[in-house]
Amino acid sequence: MSDEQEQPVVVNDRRRIDPETGQVREPEPGELADETLESAGRHAAEDAVADPAAEFKAQLDERTADLQRLQAEYANYRKRVERDREVNATAAKGQIVTELLGVLDDVERAAAHGDLTGAFKSVSDKLVAVLQASGLEPFGHEGEEFDPSVHEAVQHNTSAEVTGPTVTAVLRRGYRFGERLLRPALVAVTDHEPAAAE
Repeated sequence: MSDEQEQPVVVNDRRRIDPETGQVREPEPGELADETLESAGRHAAEDAVADPAAEFKAQLDERTADLQRLQAEYANYRKRVERDREVNATAAKGQIVTELLGVLDDVERAAAHGDLTGAFKSVSDKLVAVLQASGLEPFGHEGEEFDPSVHEAVQHNTSAEVTGPTVTAVLRRGYRFGERLLRPALVAVTDHEPAAAE
């Protein structure tokens, strides 16, 4: 190999403090560019370290939102199940009470004929009290205003003594269970007759 082909070895001393004098050296122009690149690399590394924290926070926020959504869905499900359970319990009670309406009719007829006395009267009173405490409500009384949604008219008369359609006789009592109509009342209705008043 010839001397022309050999490249000289160049050593750059980048120490900021001169080892011989102990003084701070002024950076050369080429060193400033290198230092800027090195500083930019450090900042990029710091940003890379900061990115995992931001990414972790974003994942945490996403998981928290998912958890809140699931919790709201579960609360709605629980409310729906509780509401369905109450509806089913009320329907079951209503079914049992509907089966007992015939017994109540017999008790009412026996009381009207004077056959309900002594121990039988005590038992019938308890039966009626228990059914009413569970939500059974009788309706259909003489003198009520006729309401076609809860009364079933089987007789119709006219009279000047009433001002509008009025229940004048109850042939079979009607019953409600809560908001549910179990049976309409069979009634005789008397309507106002203006000509009879003259």
